[in-house]
This record gives sequence, C-alpha cells and structure tokens, in this order.
Amino acid sequence: MKNPLLPLLTLLLTACGTPQSGHQNFEPVSLYERRSADAVANDRDIEAEIYEDLNDDDALQTQTHVNANVYNGAVLVTGEAATPELRNKIITLIRVIDNVNRVNNNIAIAYPSDVHNRAKDVQMTRNITAVLTQIRTLPNFDSSQVKVVTENAVVYLMGLVHREEGSLVVNVVRHQPDVKKIITVFEYLD
Repeated sequence: MKNPLLPLLTLLLTACGTPQSGHQNFEPVSLYERRSADAVANDRDIEAEIYEDLNDDDALQTQTHVNANVYNGAVLVTGEAATPELRNKIITLIRVIDNVNRVNNNIAIAYPSDVHNRAKDVQMTRNITAVLTQIRTLPNFDSSQVKVVTENAVVYLMGLVHREEGSLVVNVVRHQPDVKKIITVFEYLD
C-alpha cells in the first residue's frame, strides 16, 4: 500500500522545481521515477539542446513542426517536415547531441499541422494519461512511469516498464476513442 503522505510530498517537491532555460516541456520528477536522477537531468538537457538547435535554424522554424521527447537517452521525434531533406537535417542535429542513445524518427513528410490538430493531440494525451492513472491491477505500477505522446492521433508510449505493464498500458490505450495507432518506445526491465 502506498504511503498516504506521498502525494503531498510529490506536490511539495514538484512545486519547488523550475523549468530549465524556460523549456516548455518541463516535467516534475515523480517519486516513482525509475530513471536515476542523473538520467532525468540528462534527458532534460538533451531536450533543451534539441529545441535550441531547432530554433537556431530558420528553415526548420518555418517548414517543420517537431516535437522531441527524451526518456532515458532515447529520443522520440514526431511531427512534420515539408521535405525529406529537412527531416534528415533534424535527425542529424539530434544524433550528434551528447548522451543520445537512440533516435526514433517518426517525422512525417508533410506540411506542419495546424493549431486545431495539435490541440486535439494535447487533449488526447491528457485523456489517455488520466485513464492510465486508473490502472489498479498491477502492484507497484504508477502511471507516471509511462510517458504519453500524441501526434496526429498516433499515440507513442515511452518509459522503463516491465513487459506485463507495457502490455496492459497498450491494451488500455487501444480502447480509447480516436486513437489511430499505438507505437511503443518502451525500454523493458525484464
């Protein structure tokens, strides 16, 4: 049974955190985090460097829409690029960043998505994340161990999980409305 004081401690610990470099994807560290503190810091640094590099290039600013999510050194890159050359440029920029272990390239060759589609993806991610908090059938499972990313109604799942946890999460997500496809980028512990 989980300690009833843990939610309060989590709130207090995350309230003290601040985003690095004004990075918009700041995530508080969960008390149930399976990554080491160094891995969490490295992941944040990698994300910050990716966005800094992308923002320094005018062509990438105007002709692409890119999201980069990092978990334990694995980078999930989603979004759209107007040409294959732009997509390759993005992936090349990311691969040379220190501590990047793997790059999962899921950038579509297309014009950047509009604000309406992006808002739908954000809402879908919120809904799926909320549903995952309801999983009670696995002991010691905490939904914060799974990072959910949605791009054009394709749901990507990242995290350090046991195979049984990963299977259950995929099964739960599969039953959510409007999910076109599920892609797992899990790192399995067993």
